[in-house]
Amino acid sequence: MSRMIEEIRQQPAALAHTLRAGIPSARRFHRLLEGRRPQLVVLAARGTSDNAALFGRYLLEIAAGIPVSLAAPSIATLYRAKVDYSRALVVAISQSGESTDTNMLLEWARARGAMTLGITNERSSTLARLAEHVWLVRAGKERSVAATKTYTGQMLLLYLLAYALGGRIRLVDLERLPAMVDDALGLESEVAELAARYRFMNRAVVVGRGLNYSNAFEFALKLMETCYVVAERFSSADFLHGPIALAEPNFPVFAFAPAGVTWNSIGQTIDKLTQMRAEVLAITDPANREAAARATRVIRLPHRIPEALTPIPYIVPAQIFAACLAVEKGLDPDRPRTLSKVTRTM
Repeated sequence: MSRMIEEIRQQPAALAHTLRAGIPSARRFHRLLEGRRPQLVVLAARGTSDNAALFGRYLLEIAAGIPVSLAAPSIATLYRAKVDYSRALVVAISQSGESTDTNMLLEWARARGAMTLGITNERSSTLARLAEHVWLVRAGKERSVAATKTYTGQMLLLYLLAYALGGRIRLVDLERLPAMVDDALGLESEVAELAARYRFMNRAVVVGRGLNYSNAFEFALKLMETCYVVAERFSSADFLHGPIALAEPNFPVFAFAPAGVTWNSIGQTIDKLTQMRAEVLAITDPANREAAARATRVIRLPHRIPEALTPIPYIVPAQIFAACLAVEKGLDPDRPRTLSKVTRTM
């Protein structure tokens, strides 16, 4: 068994631990922000953590009503631009806490007036020393190069950040997430069997929209780094504006398809793809009966999930799929070629 699969299975416990420790921090941060609510949130990250940040951008703007920007670290590390961060909250997200350019941006923004928050899995990391406030993902050591449990832990802390910023987030709803992930893990044998069908896949597209747009990026990243599949990722809206021309008979497309406000766009995309005889695998749940009828294949989580809570449980079968597909291809998902657990860039 790969370490990647082991760590995927650890997610219910990791999420429960992260939430238990994170709620008091979120409540304290909420009190701290009374009277000094930031006018802008800037999220800085790389790799899988950057995909979590993309989720955070949608979540914070939807739930808290605060504009959010995804940082371009080269603004600080290369261009040394003069930016006024005096009314901003800058949040750096890093599994290891040792991403050089992310840490430099955080330090640079703090010197220019930003309030700073670090989200990391490593208590003794450089990021934890640099940030004014530190929230820890409590996932335990992540040994597989492909991040899984820290991605969902980061997403959970971003829900807590939305709560701390006064967003429409109920803690009682977040407490349901570990059980939802445990339910998703029950699909492992089904997903493994399905992955075997895609053994010879070497290119694919992943689509999502809204809160699950980040999962399109994350699933595609896992396919690229563990399976060496060239995986493009798109918003369903952007995909219809041109890249759908990539599709042809049997072309593999993966779609995150919850019920809710994004379904009309995702559904239209699936319909056009099936008309082109592409092969569409939809990840959904019983709240969306149409997805199973319209996609070629489906991974259906066992229980209905409110759209706002779908991103964490929906990524789990995608993680399992990538790990199993790598093994089907004779690859080691724990040791992607040329990659290491900590990547330092400037």
